[in-house]
Amino acid sequence: MLLLAVSMIASLSIGSAGISFLDVWGIIIHQLPWMPDAAQSWTSGEIAVITQVRMSRVLLALLVGACLALAGAGFQGVLRNPLAEPYTLGVASGSSVGAAFIILFGFQLAIGIWTIPVVAFSTGIVTLFAVIWLSRSNGTMHIQTVILSGVIIQSFLGAFVSLMVSMSQGVVNQVLFWIMGSLALKSWDHVYMVIPFLVIGLPVLLYFSQPLNLFVLGERHAAHLGVKVERTKLVVLIISTLLTAAAVSVSGVIGFVGLVVPHVIRIIAGPDYRILIPLSAVGGGIFMLWADTLARTVFSPKELPLGVVTALIGAPFFAYLLHRQRKLEGDMKQ
Repeated sequence: MLLLAVSMIASLSIGSAGISFLDVWGIIIHQLPWMPDAAQSWTSGEIAVITQVRMSRVLLALLVGACLALAGAGFQGVLRNPLAEPYTLGVASGSSVGAAFIILFGFQLAIGIWTIPVVAFSTGIVTLFAVIWLSRSNGTMHIQTVILSGVIIQSFLGAFVSLMVSMSQGVVNQVLFWIMGSLALKSWDHVYMVIPFLVIGLPVLLYFSQPLNLFVLGERHAAHLGVKVERTKLVVLIISTLLTAAAVSVSGVIGFVGLVVPHVIRIIAGPDYRILIPLSAVGGGIFMLWADTLARTVFSPKELPLGVVTALIGAPFFAYLLHRQRKLEGDMKQ
């Protein structure tokens, strides 16, 4: 939590607008309702940059990172696969199809700024139910079939996304930028959209943390210990997909967060899902805050796609952690 607080302070203080640290926090403190009115030394533009742009973006990065990391922890727990992540079931490809279709045919503002998020969220949820329908047999959902169905649907929908990218001559940059992920041009409305999913998803996953611990023993042993296996799988998969779809609908496709963060937390704090789930939310927020800060400042005023930054940071860091963990395990055996 201390690291999260430091990350938020740093992310709020760093930007391309050239506003000093003292001015940033002077503006933020001045917005508190109990602060007395005083002479202001800041322009209306500086106040808008901090309160309307940077604060909303920092909070959105925190929420998106927490949602993706929680979804990754949920998928890895219920699928018992360390390589499972929020896009295993094709939700990202499903959301991308909806967003790319809207952008390609020029309907981005059909219902205002909510158009792309609503369509991307809807197509992501439809993708989930298609995967569940394909993977069910005699009322039972087999783990291997879920993963295989997700891979098949993701490949199929990914081909549609590629087709629309090739067709989108005039708006190809918009489509590609959404697919690569970004938090640019987002507002407080997008923050308010994601909050309910995190508020609901985190307690639900925490409620199923002990059954997820028992899943490590296998579904049959978990069932003998009183776990309602099919209900647990269905609820955790739906909640994890809702979290993913909510994040993807406002930020575009951002990889590696749901894969890397739960692994890092597992190495630091152990495999107990009662600890892993809340710490994954915190860790995902920290990871996304720093990734977004780098995306908007490294080549300022040009902004990097957020998905590119998370991959460039996440892949080497994940490889280092795995190498370190294997080395420690080898030393312990010796």
